[in-house]
Amino acid sequence: MPKRFTPPKLHYDLSTFSGDVMGGLTAAIVSLPVALAFGLAAGLGPAAGIYGAVSVGFFAAVFGGTRSLISGPTGSMTVAMAVIVTGHADNVSEAFTIVVIAGLIQMLFGLLRIGRYVSYTPYSVVSGFMTGVGIIIILVQTLPFLGVAVVAGGPVDTLRNLPEVFEHFESSAVAIGTITLAIALLWPRRFHRYLPSTLVALLIGSLTGVFWLTDAPSIGVIPTDWPSFTLPEMSPAVLLRSIEPALVIALVGSADTLLTALVGDSMTRTRHDPNRELLAQGVGNVFSGVIQGLPGSGATPSTVANIRAGGSTLVSGVLSVAVLLMLVLILSDVVASIPNAVLAGILVKVALDTIDWRFVTRIHKVQREHMVVMLLTLGMTVFLDLVTAVAVGLIAAAVTSARQFERLEMDSVLSIPILDRTLFALEDDEEQDRFAARVGLVALKGTFTVASSSKLIETIGADVREHEVVILDFSDTVYMDDSAALVVEQLVETAISQDTDCIVLGLSGMPARNLQALDVLKRVPPEQFVSGWDDARETAARLLADHGA
Repeated sequence: MPKRFTPPKLHYDLSTFSGDVMGGLTAAIVSLPVALAFGLAAGLGPAAGIYGAVSVGFFAAVFGGTRSLISGPTGSMTVAMAVIVTGHADNVSEAFTIVVIAGLIQMLFGLLRIGRYVSYTPYSVVSGFMTGVGIIIILVQTLPFLGVAVVAGGPVDTLRNLPEVFEHFESSAVAIGTITLAIALLWPRRFHRYLPSTLVALLIGSLTGVFWLTDAPSIGVIPTDWPSFTLPEMSPAVLLRSIEPALVIALVGSADTLLTALVGDSMTRTRHDPNRELLAQGVGNVFSGVIQGLPGSGATPSTVANIRAGGSTLVSGVLSVAVLLMLVLILSDVVASIPNAVLAGILVKVALDTIDWRFVTRIHKVQREHMVVMLLTLGMTVFLDLVTAVAVGLIAAAVTSARQFERLEMDSVLSIPILDRTLFALEDDEEQDRFAARVGLVALKGTFTVASSSKLIETIGADVREHEVVILDFSDTVYMDDSAALVVEQLVETAISQDTDCIVLGLSGMPARNLQALDVLKRVPPEQFVSGWDDARETAARLLADHGA
């Protein structure tokens, strides 16, 4: 049974508080332009991005299982939400119902203590999905970058409208977006700790739009009132339609959060509690859906900025939310004048960081199966929808893994005839056919699952029928799932149908419990269950004598 996670005690002093203040302030500065941009990109307005950053950021900081994690809207969650908003344009409240249900699913993940299993999502699926999300953001943000409003329908409709857009683009917006993107990309890395590139790009791009290129479209009025609480629609029909997209948001957000938590662990040399983290993220997303904010997850850029600035406890996360909220409330008039092209330039930078360049640049070197899974997930993410992309990607990855496990598991199978002289240790002067091999051995070593079950019966079935007695050796069997157990039953039935007696050797532990629970070996007489090779020889000799008689 795994040990329960117990966080180490923390000595909190003035130095720690000073680090948390700097970390929280830095994280807020990093999160502000991204939250505004993601709210606009999702089709809900910049206020939704701020609401999501405040809600998820606060609850994840207070109740989470990672000390320095900063949470808020991310690229993957925003793209997923944009798809949902597009599909519910006539009833946006239903889209926020999906956010609430996704949060409840995340809470369930945490309560059932399956947080660590979410991180087992194959890397090829994660890479294809994240790269697809980056490409979607770039495609969709091309329109505001050119001074044109975002069209409904996602990347496919954006590509269809590009020829017309290029004929009627706004030159001022293009200039502002280009300046913003260039600053975000070229800002020296050594200055990031003091002034994040996205903040510098936001300031210079906005000033350019306010004092020079003034005819570019801007964000517009941002509500400064506290968000209103709206109860989600919980009718059976709405719940039924919401489960699938909510599950995708929950899975994507959970994987994104736990990967960010691992990044934080590597920087702080601590260990996070995945189940508690998912529970806190779920609470934050439920609250965000109620106040009509974007869903969120662990945000890697903000988390890294927080840790590098000195943030080490939940205080930094709470301060980040407070600073972010105050900036919007106090500077709402200033924020309203920010050109859309500025946020588009920032999002393009975020998208370029989201693309998994490490995998993309090595894709020609990876195994063919993994490359296919990655490209399949990528293509379906961009040109179909995120729900289908994740589902198909996981299925394709499972099939690929099953093929690999089949080869590994079959390498652990030993099926050979045993010469009578070897099995019974006969002397040369004894009258016995020295080439006789009336007993066969089938040894299952290691782990056996559904991956190898069909191959097992094909490979071993013929060997079993060729002998008068077969020894099924489970001495080195570690694990056997239900599919493999039922194959053992099929092997026994095949042997009995050919008048071949079975001896079960060394069956114990988990394989024994599984086989006995399914009553797989019910046709093997109790006296043919043996614990060691000496008993196996005696039993085999007796059975061969019975055959001779």
